[in-house]
Amino acid sequence: MKIETEHFKQKADQAVQDAAMQGALARATQRFSLSRARVFQDLPEGEDLRTEAHGIKAEVMDHLEVYLEQLKTSAEALGVKVFRAQDGQAASRYIQDLIRVKQIKTVVKSKSMTTEEIDLNQDLGRAGTEVWETDLGEFIIQLAEEPPSHIIGPAIHKSQEEIARLFADRLGVPVYETPEELTMVAREFLREKYFQAGLGISGANFALAQTGTLVILENEGNARFCTTFPRIHVAVMGIEKVIPGSEELAVFLKLLARSATGQKSSTYVSLIRGPSRSAEGDGPEEVHLILLDNGRSRILRDPILRPSLYCLRCGACLNVCPVYQKVGGHTYGWAYSGPIGALIVPQYLGLLRARDLPMASTLCGACAQVCPVRIPIPDLLLELRRRIQEQGAAWGEKSIIRFWAALQKHPRWVQTFFWFIKKMAGLFPKRFPPGLTFPEKSFHQWWQDEKPD
Repeated sequence: MKIETEHFKQKADQAVQDAAMQGALARATQRFSLSRARVFQDLPEGEDLRTEAHGIKAEVMDHLEVYLEQLKTSAEALGVKVFRAQDGQAASRYIQDLIRVKQIKTVVKSKSMTTEEIDLNQDLGRAGTEVWETDLGEFIIQLAEEPPSHIIGPAIHKSQEEIARLFADRLGVPVYETPEELTMVAREFLREKYFQAGLGISGANFALAQTGTLVILENEGNARFCTTFPRIHVAVMGIEKVIPGSEELAVFLKLLARSATGQKSSTYVSLIRGPSRSAEGDGPEEVHLILLDNGRSRILRDPILRPSLYCLRCGACLNVCPVYQKVGGHTYGWAYSGPIGALIVPQYLGLLRARDLPMASTLCGACAQVCPVRIPIPDLLLELRRRIQEQGAAWGEKSIIRFWAALQKHPRWVQTFFWFIKKMAGLFPKRFPPGLTFPEKSFHQWWQDEKPD
């Protein structure tokens, strides 16, 4: 995936002109948000569960190495092969070596933001492996050769008509008119790939340190195919996804689906405990668990920004964010978008490389109000802004603020300044934001004319 975080402003300028994209985002995010509000109303202990979930995550992050070692021991006792990957390259090499040794030609994948983060599909494709996304949204954007636009709904920005034309162009089918017909096209195409695949790749929503169990939540059933049909299953999981055990899992299961899609529970909750046993009729011969760091340990060492690692990847913060709804996911320039993307992407890629993202927030606080683990996103964005300023990346912004502060001390200078801007906007309209207008009278002039005696 090409990283384009440094082009946020240019992409945002283009996105705000895309009314169709904004309409699609508004419909989908509002539906998610309304559903979330409705199911939380039916969960009277919901706020207490959010507080409990925050506490669980804090405890795990404070003792992460202990829990990871416990997970490794428990998983290996079940026959799982566990690999600690320092970065995306190490994870990709491990999988490519496995593919080469096992002589695998086709790989199927279930939805995984972690593998999007490390560009796994592109790496495997360059090595000559046929890779297919099996989540419907991920399958759509794979055909479109686009990154995901939303953590939960990768193709949330596309209309039904766009998807129909895409399927016709890439799969050679008629331009179908109903979602059911389009779904059947994807289903028939991917069913063949499941049977061809020698390896299935998944993410993991949680891993239980006490028992070595991998937990995958989904709504389509494709993850179950990916983790049971191929003879080898590889799960790629960020190290922050470990939790102690089943009691803690019960807390998160009540929160995650409600926050993500407004469901009381995901349609499928898979608990994976190693490869198939001899008495079982299905399941993989081998299970591999890749525990990915990729910058997470660096965030862990930061006592202020550490809560960034609490994220469940539910996407609730995107659904309520006014900035995300105007510019869409692709504008952020990497796998993660919206408020959580503005928070974690600069920490993964570097403050200067993604310096515009923490500024892409109104700080309205809506994201913190819906976060199932109570991450104080606005506070952490302010901290990132402070650090960016300390590194000298915001010198232009500081200069503007100083100029404006000096200007405000002299009312006549303010009037002259706006008179000049108004003239320039009339002479060179293309150099100013579209739709920019000026009133006939300034507020100062209006006040002088209209103020009461």
